[in-house]
Amino acid sequence: MAAILQVHPADDAIVALRDLEAGAAVSLSSEAWTLREKIPAKQKFAAHDFAQGDLVTMYGVTVGRATQPIAKGALLHTHNVIHATSAFSGKQRDYTWTPPDVTKWQGRTFNGFKRARGPAGTANHWIVIPLVFCENRNLAFMREALTRSLGYGKTSPYERFARRLVDLHRAGAPREQIQAAMLEAENSAATARVFPNIDGVKFLEHGLGCGGTRQDAQALCRLLAGYIHSSNVAGATVLSLGCQHAQVSLLEQELAALHPKLEKPLLIYEQQKSKSERDMMANAIRDTFLHLTTANEQTREPCPLSDLIMAVECGGSDGFSGISANPAIGHTADLLAALGGAPVLSEFPELCGVEQSLCDRCVTADLADKFVHLMRSYEGAAQACGSGFDANPSPGNIRDGLITDGIKSAGAAKKGGTAPIVDVLDYGEPIRKRGGLTLYCTPGNDVESTTALAGGGCNMMLFTTGLGTPTGNPVCPTLKIATNTALAQRMPDLIDFDTGPIITGAKTVEQMGEDMLELVIATASGEYVPKAVALGQDDFLPWKRGVSL
Repeated sequence: MAAILQVHPADDAIVALRDLEAGAAVSLSSEAWTLREKIPAKQKFAAHDFAQGDLVTMYGVTVGRATQPIAKGALLHTHNVIHATSAFSGKQRDYTWTPPDVTKWQGRTFNGFKRARGPAGTANHWIVIPLVFCENRNLAFMREALTRSLGYGKTSPYERFARRLVDLHRAGAPREQIQAAMLEAENSAATARVFPNIDGVKFLEHGLGCGGTRQDAQALCRLLAGYIHSSNVAGATVLSLGCQHAQVSLLEQELAALHPKLEKPLLIYEQQKSKSERDMMANAIRDTFLHLTTANEQTREPCPLSDLIMAVECGGSDGFSGISANPAIGHTADLLAALGGAPVLSEFPELCGVEQSLCDRCVTADLADKFVHLMRSYEGAAQACGSGFDANPSPGNIRDGLITDGIKSAGAAKKGGTAPIVDVLDYGEPIRKRGGLTLYCTPGNDVESTTALAGGGCNMMLFTTGLGTPTGNPVCPTLKIATNTALAQRMPDLIDFDTGPIITGAKTVEQMGEDMLELVIATASGEYVPKAVALGQDDFLPWKRGVSL
């Protein structure tokens, strides 16, 4: 295994692939360094002497600026480097793409759920949606009534552990015996489902729908319309109070505008027009159950790989993310694009510094201009609040080597591969273009981003992490990809795929990307169940852009 890595020939920030002690001699090709201090794995050191104000380059782009003189072989970190990136201004040059060889996947299919319109689903869910937070109590009642009775619930090891502690206490066990009690191993045995062809009834609890701007209410209804239309959703039950900003009529308008001729069941209940809460809830539960019996009649059948709309996401990123997992799923994205599918890259604050290369990949100047507008508008909104994209890296990111948003962004963009950019979309817009990459405007917040991607139409999600994160989505199968083997071994309950062999040199980015595509096909066919799905990690967090009123 190599000790260090220069990601791009132009880079003057060199990555430590393992812990390196002060005084260690390391080399690449004809260049050699004696390290002036300890360089922990994932951190970077200076390839040459930097003067104050000199730019720092990694991934071939500007990622920072020296705030003081830095000696060759010294650690690059927040004490001596700040965020800096290059200017960008729309499409500047033509882009030529050489697609990867996809011969072995030509004619391949996945077993999915065909829909009357649009791509097939990789899962078959029913969703229950509150239009406003006032209905969350009724949502909880429906969850309690349906989840276990339909066979989707299971007792967690933590609940069994708590019951064990209660039993010991009631039996008069001494404090020492209770202190010594151990958590049992996970029991994966699940109750037989009443509807075997329904993967789950999902409840999209949120805290919006009223008390904010009209624009936020419209954005929420557009997002919920996207979930209702999702190819992974068989039908929906909507709970409305009646007086909120997010009116039923607004949801219906968004459905009609974005997804005309909805050809799936949509059940709507408004509490202020009902005889009583009990009457509304009885009708909602009964009608939902009856429609589930019909939705259960649909089974999986062969569907083209071009029906896969695959989000590429990252969270809990580390200094290896842009070297292993992100480039690997970037190659998977390129393979899918070459097969006619639709990879989708989001998290616009984490594309800061690579805007020009993305603009140049856009198939038209208009798309590049839209991307520039969205990026500058978003950055302007952040600055108006006294912040900016430079504040994106979290303490965990920084601690593990992502010391500027420029470094984090340049590595994050690797998830998008190299395919031409065929569309640029704002939050809530439906994903329609295939055969290339789509850029989708979302926050860098993991769950706000994954929530938006599923609402935009993604039916599969690849999520890379270097530090570990339990994020999932209610309707979109989410595969967790580790950037390093230590994480995969430490959190096997969360991780589906390990790209650590790229760091050790045991496998190439291309090999791992191809292996990942096979896992995607198996997951889309229902043959592999992602850890996030098995654990019920149904994170749902709409993006609130406006202020509360």
